[in-house]
Amino acid sequence: MFGKKSTKPQSRIDSLIAHGTRIEGDISFSGGLRVDGEVIGNVRAEAGQASTLVLSEQARVEGVIEVSHLVVNGTIAGPVHVSEYVELQSKSRVSGDVYYKTLEMHVGAVVEGKLVHQEKLALPSPKAVAGSIVVD
Repeated sequence: MFGKKSTKPQSRIDSLIAHGTRIEGDISFSGGLRVDGEVIGNVRAEAGQASTLVLSEQARVEGVIEVSHLVVNGTIAGPVHVSEYVELQSKSRVSGDVYYKTLEMHVGAVVEGKLVHQEKLALPSPKAVAGSIVVD
């Protein structure tokens, strides 16, 4: 409205980690990833590319998250680095600091950590880690 460009993520999802699935290890992805299951490890998007991570109400991630767009309705235990837009929906629970450019927080969302606004937040380059899962 009024010529303002929306920073909300695109709805395209390329990959899914289904409910009942547990992954132990780091995940690197490009495009869109939806998590309905559990990830014990870091979740990082390819640096310099638009990415969307969606965590459903059943989702749980224990580790660092680094993406450009994030929509959360599940649980995160670890720091969150979002270079563009983060939406914390009503059932989201985050135990860790949240670094963001644009934030939308619904009534009921809980953050146990700092909310840190950063106008320019570049995602760190991904680190090669043995046992990582790469999703294209």
